[in-house]
Amino acid sequence: MSASKKDPSWLKPTVDYGPIIIFFVVYLLSSNGKDNQQLLSATAAIMIATVIALIISLIVAKRVPMVPLITAGIVGVFGGLTLWFKDDTFIKMKPTIVEALFSLILFGGLLFKKSLLKILLGSAWKMDDLGWHKLTLRFAFFFASMAILNEIVWRTQSTDFWVNFKVFGLMALTLVFAVTQAPLIQKHALSDKETPKTNNEND
Repeated sequence: MSASKKDPSWLKPTVDYGPIIIFFVVYLLSSNGKDNQQLLSATAAIMIATVIALIISLIVAKRVPMVPLITAGIVGVFGGLTLWFKDDTFIKMKPTIVEALFSLILFGGLLFKKSLLKILLGSAWKMDDLGWHKLTLRFAFFFASMAILNEIVWRTQSTDFWVNFKVFGLMALTLVFAVTQAPLIQKHALSDKETPKTNNEND
């Protein structure tokens, strides 16, 4: 069997960020309408863009990654409710549900002594088991914090503010958090010849 080809460098950012960019652009282009109508139009756009992104991934990579697939399912449910009831509350709650779900999944994996981050990212980052445990715990708390923060923002701020927070704020916070984990990753990094350490080791 021939070795699988590496995915094109543009594929992941297109699938991960393409729909949210479309959401923001459509929201801006609909700025002459009411806040509710703007968000309804943007919601319809992100639902369509999400489906297109998954189709692109399936055609180019012959697979659909689990995280975008889960996100697409939640977008479909909450976006559909938003359009059906013409109530933007549902789409504003979507980031809360996504972040909370990721947090619960990571916490649940640790409860059963499994690092789900290692399953997702183990091919990219080589770390001992203690490092994966710590990183998973940190991301679980981070996602829980983002869920709480989204609830505070959409319930207390204007729709325009929430849209900017959703598109730029959440992305920036996630990027900053990921970058700050570099020391942990380096501390627990393994060379190609090393075997993973167990969780019994001290920090």
